[in-house]
Amino acid sequence: MSSNINLKLTPAGFEGLITHIESNPAFRKKLMSLGLRKGQQISVLHQRQGGVVVMCNGSRVALDANIAAKIQLKPLLKASLQTDVVQS
Repeated sequence: MSSNINLKLTPAGFEGLITHIESNPAFRKKLMSLGLRKGQQISVLHQRQGGVVVMCNGSRVALDANIAAKIQLKPLLKASLQTDVVQS
């Protein structure tokens, strides 16, 4: 069972690592120029009308639904915040 999820199906706030891009080499090169490459961490900012806006390397990148459907992500587990209790 695969734990990967299609970028097109992710909700806003989702964070993951790109595990696979289904495309030809020229298309992958174009995505790489946008900072989207295998192993790259991205955060989903918006899902609108099938398109997706993601944050990658500090830049916002808008992708249409067809492109988003070709990108597979591995969900990142968010580290739990720990608070130290200070006793007086």
